[in-house]
Amino acid sequence: MTEHRITSLETRDVRFPLEQGAGSDAVHSGAEYAFATALFGCDEKVFGTGIVLTLGLGNQLVCEAIEWLGKELIGREIEELMANFGAVAQKLAQHPQLRWLGPHKGVVHLALASLTNACFDLWAKSRNVPLWRLLLDLDASKVVDLLDLSYLEDVLTRDEAEMTLRNHVSSRQQREGILPSGYPGYDTSVGWFQYEDNQVKDLARQAMEKGFHAFKLKVGSRDGQRDVRRAFMLRELAGANALIMLDANQQWSLPSALAMCQKLRDMSPYFVEEPTHPDDIRAHRRLAEAIKPIPIALGEHVPNRIMFKNFMQAEAVQIVQVDCTRVAGISEFLTVSLLARKFGLRVVPHVGDMGQIHQHLVLFNHIAMGHEAVFLECIPHLQPHFVNPARIENGVYVTPQAPGSSSDLKGVRPVTR
Repeated sequence: MTEHRITSLETRDVRFPLEQGAGSDAVHSGAEYAFATALFGCDEKVFGTGIVLTLGLGNQLVCEAIEWLGKELIGREIEELMANFGAVAQKLAQHPQLRWLGPHKGVVHLALASLTNACFDLWAKSRNVPLWRLLLDLDASKVVDLLDLSYLEDVLTRDEAEMTLRNHVSSRQQREGILPSGYPGYDTSVGWFQYEDNQVKDLARQAMEKGFHAFKLKVGSRDGQRDVRRAFMLRELAGANALIMLDANQQWSLPSALAMCQKLRDMSPYFVEEPTHPDDIRAHRRLAEAIKPIPIALGEHVPNRIMFKNFMQAEAVQIVQVDCTRVAGISEFLTVSLLARKFGLRVVPHVGDMGQIHQHLVLFNHIAMGHEAVFLECIPHLQPHFVNPARIENGVYVTPQAPGSSSDLKGVRPVTR
């Protein structure tokens, strides 16, 4: 096997202004979608791209942290590096000075995610396979070698993680049919917060014509009646069999969430996302008990595996929206997915990065771990900017075939290698 050694690390602060109203929710408006991008140059013709999503301001801080943390990866051969990546990730996360700025959250953790995602991208490209294929070809022990399981020993040991993967090997063939058929998607772009009612209707009709049967609507208005009106409007338009998710983006207090969910119950939301403050585990548990059987979904602002563990133990979450551009990259994403499998919870990633990387990871989750193939969020705003954009046809993600993690951006590549 040809050696692929990391010869350089560069960063790019890449920002994409959004059209008026696009990407808006109850707290975020007028935002850019931005990627703090890590680029690993190599002594061959391949390079690794790692991305994490921000909303513009502060993106440069993440790029600076990438440079601080990534220096010691220069000179490493990619196969040797990935052979025990869990230990590498743990060491990077435990930086004796930078750890003070977290730990395991914020700017430093986002930088770790970008570096980690660049490592996985380079690894898959060096083997000339898409990321999902690389992961599926690994033995269970090799997958677990990629993970940092520290602080999880009380609920998920290394042996249990390996056993989860081994127990699903014999039934993989039953689930591999998803590779030619594709992974189902749902459309968030119909229901941005600042869109007028008629725009929501028009976009929902267009999405249905494109084959979508599941949609997300942003709620969390100061005027709760606006949320109620729009939710029932979308339900009437989409029909009783459509799946409609409601996303409050943390804007409700617990009393408000209890009241609003009661008003919205009759439109049968498939789940309620981020109903209150993302650190308030007790409030999520109380709400989950009150609105059963409607699930609570969260993860967009849950920064690490330890917080996910606590939400799961408290039965405060039913749908896990772990995002590999928010936790410490692909490695921690897989760890959280294994935790969710242990607790019998569904994984539906948050997709701020347009689904580029997650389209690989949900295939691995389904085939290798036995997770239900629920659906994957689709946000198409950044499609034109990727070298290999995610393809969604008839409401379904077409399985990617290009080597790597589908993260390369047009015109963004290392200068030195």
